[in-house]
Amino acid sequence: MAGILLSHTEKVYITHGVKNEYRSDGRSNIDYRPMELETDVVSHASGSARLRLANTDILVGVKTEIDVPKPDKPGLGKIEFFVDCSANATPEFEGRGGEQLANSISNIMLRAYQSAQAFNLKQLCIFEGKQCWKLYIDILILECGGNLCDAVSLAVKAALFNTRIPFVKAALMDGGNVDLQLSDDPFDSKWLDVGSAPLLVTLCRIGEKCVVDPTAEEESCSLVSLIVGVTGNPKYYNDYEDEEELPAFEAKCSVISMHGPGSVSPQNLRDAINQGIIAAVCLDEALGKTLFRERRDTEQFKRHSYGFLK
Repeated sequence: MAGILLSHTEKVYITHGVKNEYRSDGRSNIDYRPMELETDVVSHASGSARLRLANTDILVGVKTEIDVPKPDKPGLGKIEFFVDCSANATPEFEGRGGEQLANSISNIMLRAYQSAQAFNLKQLCIFEGKQCWKLYIDILILECGGNLCDAVSLAVKAALFNTRIPFVKAALMDGGNVDLQLSDDPFDSKWLDVGSAPLLVTLCRIGEKCVVDPTAEEESCSLVSLIVGVTGNPKYYNDYEDEEELPAFEAKCSVISMHGPGSVSPQNLRDAINQGIIAAVCLDEALGKTLFRERRDTEQFKRHSYGFLK
C-alpha cells in the first residue's frame, strides 16, 4: 500500500523472479512470510491481538457495548471497524496521509463481515428488537511492510477469537424499556463463535502472474491487485469430538475488491480468485489450529494453577 521508490532494474528483477516462480526473498508465488501472533495483549479490552508479518505490525482491540439493533435487522448485533495509521509506520501517514488508506481498509473489512455467511451476528443478539451487543474493533497499524489487508484480517479474527462477552444474569421489563444485569465475574462469559469469520487474501498481479502476501517492493511493481475475502472453516476453531457434528463446509467469497489502474482478463480473474480461495483455506487452518491450541493450553494452565491468588 505504501509507495516505495525502485529503479527500473529492480522492478525488472522482481518481475522476472515472479515469472519464474522464484521471488526476491526466496518464496514461491503462493507462499506467505513468517508470522508472529500474540493474543490478550490489551488488558482493558474485551479481546485483543497483535500480529507481525515481516515488517508489517498490526494491533487490534475489541470493545463491547450494549446497543439497540437496527429496525430492519432486529435479531442481529452490530459490528464496526476503526483503522488508525500510526505516523511512525511510514512517512506517508504523517498528518492525514493515512486517512484514505484507513477508510479503504475499514470499508472492505465491514463489507466482508456483513455477509450473512461470513460472521454470525445473531450471537450478538440479547433481546430481539430491543437489545444487542455492538462490537467496536479498533485497528492500529504500527508499521507498514506490505500486505496490510491480509495482516489486518488475521489480527481481527484472532482478536475476536479472544473476545469474551458477559452473560446476562437477569432482565427486568419496565414498560417498554429493558434493564439488564450483567455478571461482574470476568470469567462468567462466553466466547464468540468466529469460525466462519472471513480472511482477506491480496493477490498482486506482477507481469502475467499473481502473488500472495506481496512485499512493499512487489506492490510498487504491480498495476492492479485483487482482494478476496473467504469464509473460514468452523471445525478449526471448535472441539468436535464426533465427526458427524462437523458442519458441511464450502469456502465462499464474502467480498471481492480490485485496486489500481490496471486491468485483469476474465480468465485471469477466475484463476486469481481460485488461487486466493486456496491460500485462504490453508491460512485459516493454520490460524485456527494455533488459536485453539493456545486456548486449550491456557485453560489447562489455569486449571492446574496453585496459590492464594488463583
